[in-house]
Amino acid sequence: MRGLIFAALAGALFGVGLLVSGMTDPARVRGWLDVFGAWDPTLGFVLTGAILPMAAAWRIAARRTRAHTGRPMPAPPAAIIDARLLGGAAIFGLGWGLSGLCPGPAMASIGFGGVPVLIFLAAMVAGMGLFGLIPRR
Repeated sequence: MRGLIFAALAGALFGVGLLVSGMTDPARVRGWLDVFGAWDPTLGFVLTGAILPMAAAWRIAARRTRAHTGRPMPAPPAAIIDARLLGGAAIFGLGWGLSGLCPGPAMASIGFGGVPVLIFLAAMVAGMGLFGLIPRR
């Protein structure tokens, strides 16, 4: 139960941050990607602002053996760059660029994003389902 409370609080904080920063607006994300047109640097500031707290969190987590929920800390992810990682990153980037949404902002936009957000979420769920069908090594 304690883990669910921490997850809900973290998700709520993340969602509020996305709303406050304007990252739930697909036009703002597409503006970031429009380097040779009406470029909007806002997303760059949001991404840069996320680096410092995350770097601190990684340093703190590396010294811990147990999480605040009492569970063991998970092992760090493998640092292997393979075709599977590059393919997944390319698909994610294409979806992000075409829709102007990634999973976090899409979830935060459910209540006011309308049909485009629902289509994105349906495609995201379908992609997660297809991923489960891909054999693992």
